[in-house]
Amino acid sequence: MRNYLSATLAAGVLTAGFAHAAGTATTTFAVTATVQSTCSVTATGLAFPNYTPGGGAVLQTSTVSVKCTKNTPYTVALNGGQTSGGTIAQRLMGSGANTLQYNLYNDNTYTTVLGDGSGTSKTVTGTGSGVATPNTFTVYGQLPDSAANQAAVPASYTDTITVTVNY
Repeated sequence: MRNYLSATLAAGVLTAGFAHAAGTATTTFAVTATVQSTCSVTATGLAFPNYTPGGGAVLQTSTVSVKCTKNTPYTVALNGGQTSGGTIAQRLMGSGANTLQYNLYNDNTYTTVLGDGSGTSKTVTGTGSGVATPNTFTVYGQLPDSAANQAAVPASYTDTITVTVNY
């Protein structure tokens, strides 16, 4: 019996030794990210209704939508168009060698030209609301019943405006 008892005690000592050998080790690591500022812009076309020389100015609007990361300040500028001879102060639509005067404004009083901030032209400024939330503004277009437009040749006239967002 003595041998049997000592074998049981030896097994008990071994079991206790394994229980003390188990343990846990931990560590931590940093998780970081940098959100970059970004903006995108879209605009609806501006198609003036038919113009009859001597019949008065023709008006139309377009909408510009800017989406920027939250709290990102931005400035929107419009160029003078692509028709030869057009400027921000006096934009032109073209049909071959023929032109038709028009301009773009920041409100329906048609007094402050939207442009790139040069001369008396105005830009539009804002702050991003998040890339899923557009900030929109209206562009007011006017085709004046000027002497130059009253002398225009009957045709379809076009121009292309570039909208630039600086942020």
